[in-house]
Amino acid sequence: MHCKVERIRLGLLLVPGALWGAGGRTLPAAAAATGALQTVRVALAAPHSLYHLPLVLADQLGYLRKAGLLLDWQVWPSGAQALSALQTGQADVLSGAFEHSLLSALQGTPVQAFFMFARTPQISLGISSRHHASHAHTVPHQATLRIGITAPDSATYWVARQWVDRQQLPYGQVRYVAVGAGVGAVEALRNGEVDLLCNPDPQMNGLEQRGELLLLAETRTLSGTRKLFGGLMPGPCLHSRLEVLMRQAPMVQALCNGLAQSLRWLQTAGPTDILRTVPSAGWMGDRAIYLGALERLRESFMTDGRIDEKAVDRAWVLLQRHRSDGRSAQPLRARPYTNEFATSARGRSSA
Repeated sequence: MHCKVERIRLGLLLVPGALWGAGGRTLPAAAAATGALQTVRVALAAPHSLYHLPLVLADQLGYLRKAGLLLDWQVWPSGAQALSALQTGQADVLSGAFEHSLLSALQGTPVQAFFMFARTPQISLGISSRHHASHAHTVPHQATLRIGITAPDSATYWVARQWVDRQQLPYGQVRYVAVGAGVGAVEALRNGEVDLLCNPDPQMNGLEQRGELLLLAETRTLSGTRKLFGGLMPGPCLHSRLEVLMRQAPMVQALCNGLAQSLRWLQTAGPTDILRTVPSAGWMGDRAIYLGALERLRESFMTDGRIDEKAVDRAWVLLQRHRSDGRSAQPLRARPYTNEFATSARGRSSA
């Protein structure tokens, strides 16, 4: 792999300008004495999004350190590259969309999701207000509709594809443009490089609140997800290779225990609690926008980290339907998830 990874301090984890502006420089990991702590290399993309909030909270609140773990945050430009880092052993764990495990199953690589953060994909799709004002009655019929997504075969791509299918738009009339997430995605919409944008929060909520974007579909809420997909879909998860899950089971369990604690904390945390815990850089310059985005997502966050089998089956069917390689559907041979660790963490928390 030729792309360089950034290792960042948690204080910089959510800084939009720190993502790609370093030009490939490697920043030091958390500057703290490790002692007997075990370092866990976590690969992720879009670190500024609320996608990874439970993991950030588990770290910031000290739950993982108490469990004997120190996170080494590895930021990659796309989820696909973060997945590749996991598959090739450059990372121990991947934080990202559940679809990573399904794509791995298609590729024949042994990767499983083992702890789910949310019951929905937490992604929204909207159209530029400026574009909508100019084409209010012709958007579905124009020659080409450019939809900004984070990357090919990403969760944002699958959400956008589902919306396109629901609108019965001819596939040839739609062009998917990889614009990343955060500042790059926002600028792509503002500069007219894309007509629609499909991205996670808080940036989508910010665009909405500033009147720059008109929401067309959302998977932030349970009702919005059911409306778009006909049922619930798996949300962001932690994933790892089967080798890690088997040989480093105590580390994986400790990680899940800390995450279970952070999810319980999030259920009752108020705005002041959140602002005291999340680094201020994560507010993207507007704490009201950040808190508003979090409140929209709050009902989607899990309470126990367990992955629902029906939601997995639904995701597999949709992924096969939207495959770009033209291959026919096939049964899911390799199990893409395990609830062993989440169940144990839930049992310990209630004991």
